[in-house]
Amino acid sequence: MVRYLVSPLAEQDIESIGDYIALDDPHRALTFITELRSQCAKIAISPKLFRARPELGDSIRSCAYGNYVIFFQDAPTIRIVRVLHGAMDIEARFIEK
Repeated sequence: MVRYLVSPLAEQDIESIGDYIALDDPHRALTFITELRSQCAKIAISPKLFRARPELGDSIRSCAYGNYVIFFQDAPTIRIVRVLHGAMDIEARFIEK
């Protein structure tokens, strides 16, 4: 199994996504979070397949998943840095960190 790290900020993002979905469908919240984590594992297997995002920082890449975008650093260990809704002002969220 390929290893990857999840930043505390990305963990907060994932928890917030789950909380939001749970307002309408608690079961779907659990399954969606499981799917997001599975996608993170897939990213770790082949990170170079995903879009480079140099405007967001060194070695940052992104992977769309549903309405969300998983942002990760690809050097040397895969590190999930944010998981954000695609409609958000992404660059503003990266400046905040």
